[in-house]
Amino acid sequence: MTAAFQNSLAVEGETQDVGYTIKMRVTYSNPVNGTKIWNFTEEERTIGLFMNNTWQRVRLTSYSYPLEALKVDENGNSIAVLSFPKSELNPGENVSFTVTYYALSKPRSIPNVIENESETLERIPEDLSQKYCKEAGPWLVENPELRELAYSIAKNETRVLTIVKKIVAWINQNITYTVHEVPMYPNETYAERRGDCDDKAVLFVTLCRIYKIPAYMQIGCIYMPTMRRSETYWEGHVTSILKQIGWHGWAIVYVPPWGWLPVDLTYVIDGLDDPLNAIKRGAVTIQETIQYLNITQTDYVASSREDRSFLVNNNFYVYIEDEMILDHPPEPPSNENRDKPLSTFDLIVAATVGLTLTGASVIVFVIHARKVKKSNRGSGISVRHVSTVYFKVYGLVTFKK
Repeated sequence: MTAAFQNSLAVEGETQDVGYTIKMRVTYSNPVNGTKIWNFTEEERTIGLFMNNTWQRVRLTSYSYPLEALKVDENGNSIAVLSFPKSELNPGENVSFTVTYYALSKPRSIPNVIENESETLERIPEDLSQKYCKEAGPWLVENPELRELAYSIAKNETRVLTIVKKIVAWINQNITYTVHEVPMYPNETYAERRGDCDDKAVLFVTLCRIYKIPAYMQIGCIYMPTMRRSETYWEGHVTSILKQIGWHGWAIVYVPPWGWLPVDLTYVIDGLDDPLNAIKRGAVTIQETIQYLNITQTDYVASSREDRSFLVNNNFYVYIEDEMILDHPPEPPSNENRDKPLSTFDLIVAATVGLTLTGASVIVFVIHARKVKKSNRGSGISVRHVSTVYFKVYGLVTFKK
């Protein structure tokens, strides 16, 4: 679904395409002193595929192991499954894989949103309300305290943009930026009055959904040339290395007549003294940001906590290294290259995964949140990007702005 924003504003200073190479390396390790076998599930072998739309074109250029399957997850994100050389890790063993993407980021424009031009709640399409306003995943729409909060913020307002503006202002004024190792449910963020970028986004999405405003969450990576960071989390069981890259999370909300708009609660150029800057000046409006995946219904909060317990209790380790390099458009890959380009499989994924940024929606480089299963968890953990180890550990803690 594609439609152009009406009365769009060009982002200042952006006049031409910019290219980036994004490299991700992951190692799963079962230490020599381990006592358990790590049996890999399909989720451990899953990688995310960046979305393609009018703001960016991204392709997978190399990968360590053959592609076994291409799928779409429950959030509508395109993913690929790697074929590992082994199905389990015994004590003293490890397995690593590397994937590389090329992203071409294009000049961006955003709608010139004006409060008195906003349409009212009754103008929101019913099909969107049914899909994006229900209680699902971390969106605790039926929580009494959150429902009371939502109505106390918006009161009797019916203009959608005004309601969104009020929710942004309330979160900015009442929720202090604080980093957590695992994501928070919205009622926890509300009770503690603290949270980082995705915690604030989850609270925002929940409050919007309570008011019957369609909303969900997205994640992206940002080119940060001065970033060099190595940190350990989850009692030493996860190590992340960031080189010129940071990860960030924000919300997507439907505001008629403009359609889907990004709402950033933390990384906002010029700050949130004007709450509408959350839409006009958020991270995704700049070319340095590359969109990844979205979260519409997966309970990534529960899966993240489950994964943390799994790693710690089984004494397994994960090492993650990400790098983002400012680049020029690459030469077509050689047929002699051992790492075959994804285009060999005709897999340059179009925006059919979701909606596009210049029309009815904005979808972003999310860290693929794994579906929580009730199967035997003694066998595996979906840590790479199927899990929120990556989601929470990676610099959703980076952007205190």
